Amino acid sequence: MRQLLLALLLVCLAGQIGCRPTTESAVEAAPQPDHRLSDSDLKNRIGKQLKSDADLNRANLSVEVDAKRDWVTLSGTVGTESLRTRAIEMARAAHPGLTVDDRIEVKPPAVKRSEYTPEMARDEVDRALARGETVGGSLDDAWIHAKIVAHLIADTATPERLINVDVEGRVVTLRGTVETVEQKREAQRVARQTQGVRRVNDLLAIAKN
Repeated sequence: MRQLLLALLLVCLAGQIGCRPTTESAVEAAPQPDHRLSDSDLKNRIGKQLKSDADLNRANLSVEVDAKRDWVTLSGTVGTESLRTRAIEMARAAHPGLTVDDRIEVKPPAVKRSEYTPEMARDEVDRALARGETVGGSLDDAWIHAKIVAHLIADTATPERLINVDVEGRVVTLRGTVETVEQKREAQRVARQTQGVRRVNDLLAIAKN
């Protein structure tokens, strides 16, 4: 019996009897699903991430996506640098390999001195350092710097980006080059009328035309 089974196995391997179906049909591989997100899916996913943070939800940032390129553009305004960083990190976490085009503007809110926090002060110091400016270690110095810069930005008579503002011990130093005497006087006025300022050192130069 054992010899008979062995003989049948050898015959099968040799292809002399049908061990497979006589008719084989070609089976096409099933198409692989496309796992790429659509623009709307990616936008919704990022939006959900941002809305999960109360502060970013209030900021209501604009989200524009290109899912084919794994690209998102964030724009809008937040009050602190840490919020801007948090928005970027949360957007990246929404989808692996996502590139974030950061167009978020950091603009500190107009807050009273009594409402000014150490976190706001740290963010203001970081912004000042990035602009080559100096801010002392007190909350007063950071708050004064934020107020003066915000006023210069809002004042169409002053070229804020040409003026450096240093604050140390509530003493303000204005540096840079402005175009006219009027711009120089307006910058002085803004600094002197800012609450808490003890003295203003005016080192502004006037460009020669």
